[in-house]
Amino acid sequence: MSNPGAGPLSPPGPVGGAPQRLRGGVLGMADIAAATMANVGPAMSFFFGFAFLATTAGVASPLTILAAGIAVALLGNTLAEFSRAHPSAGSFITFVGKTFGPVSAVTTALLAALGYIIAMAGVISISGGFVQITLHHYTGVDLPWIIWTLLLTGLAVVLMLRGVVVSTKWAGYFFGAEMLVLIVVSIAALVEHRGQLSLDPFLPGHISHGLKGLAAGFPLAVYLLIGWENSAALAEETENPRRNVGRAVFSSVAIMTVSYMLFAYATVTGFGYDVTRLGASRIPFIEVAHDTLGVLAFLAYLGGLTSTLGVLIAGINSQARLVFNAGREGLLPSFFGYVHPIRRTPNNAIVTFTIAALLIIGGWALGHLLGSSSGSMNPVVFFTEASTLGAILILLVYLASNVALPLYYRRYRPQEFRVVRHLLLPAVGAVAILVPLYYLAKPGQPAPYNWFPYAAIAALLAAVAYAAVLVRRDPTLAERVGSIVADAD
Repeated sequence: MSNPGAGPLSPPGPVGGAPQRLRGGVLGMADIAAATMANVGPAMSFFFGFAFLATTAGVASPLTILAAGIAVALLGNTLAEFSRAHPSAGSFITFVGKTFGPVSAVTTALLAALGYIIAMAGVISISGGFVQITLHHYTGVDLPWIIWTLLLTGLAVVLMLRGVVVSTKWAGYFFGAEMLVLIVVSIAALVEHRGQLSLDPFLPGHISHGLKGLAAGFPLAVYLLIGWENSAALAEETENPRRNVGRAVFSSVAIMTVSYMLFAYATVTGFGYDVTRLGASRIPFIEVAHDTLGVLAFLAYLGGLTSTLGVLIAGINSQARLVFNAGREGLLPSFFGYVHPIRRTPNNAIVTFTIAALLIIGGWALGHLLGSSSGSMNPVVFFTEASTLGAILILLVYLASNVALPLYYRRYRPQEFRVVRHLLLPAVGAVAILVPLYYLAKPGQPAPYNWFPYAAIAALLAAVAYAAVLVRRDPTLAERVGSIVADAD
């Protein structure tokens, strides 16, 4: 179909040459699974997300995590089935576009790019923020977090530009380090409080306010697993992507769900099942580590640091590839479709993605200085705000993908259509997505969360308008959407 060895100046898309290709078959299933879990960033996500979840869902917050894991597994079915049929670095963009046409593809490309960039801006900020917190705690040094943010982000970009194998390996190493710390601290906490162990965290009757509390905590638990879709965007560089992407998705979701339940149980137990005190803690897991390990609690801080680096590398790596593929197929400017001639990395997409995220951080900080608060931006608060706004846009993409799956199989692969896998499971997955969307967009939330739904609607309308104009100007887009299959010769 296309020439993997296309030179660096051959333009992406149909104008004047074959599209550029990433280096195929260099990643195994274990590589993309590790990168996916590194993108989830269990230490970072759990450190800064669990206090709010426990306050909302109560003692039985591990059950809320289990419900979220099941919901994400339903979404994983959609991604796995699409990747089995049509593996692509474009992931959701390709899947939605192949089903509904070029306008939907461009719209999805814009929403996905914006959502992931905003969410990654939160990760980038918290990377420096966590270094600042750690150094201040142990040394009293209080250098501005933005200095550490720029240093860590620069390191992550250098690793990514060196090649997907190198950067993915390092993301896996960082993930392994954080998981080891999280598991050691959790087991130590359970052993320390073995006389207080109880099954209450796993009993539905201990969820605050019953089903209402479960539903309210559900979007927070789903957010802990954001990044589960990482492996699909690495399809072009993965050996046998039709099989391995699905395996990586399901194994990652299962491991992360069980791990989060362990961490949640250990944290709730460490606080003596007092969710009020837990919710008031800045970083509950760190407090449990201090109470359990004493001076060795620095290991928990180390886990947080490796987690932020792993998320930076794995997240930008995969999400920039969505932008790259959209540029390569002409859905976004062709500038993004450039591949380094030697390392076969999408350099322009990686660098632009990172710069855009940094500009969002700068704009948000400027808003704080000029706004009513007239103070500096707190990276921990910004992490929550950016993650929420980004999640709304990303959930819209998830929703469109679930709606698309049955229609895609009925149209393109009717002989393979199965009612359970291709209709029932994505339908239940779509309903599961509507729950967190409702709680993230419902009226009456405090600022700035109250204007996030309007911002998302504005972004959606602007994306549709831009897509309609672009498709009208270039009718050949319909042929190029999803034209580059990951395992094509």
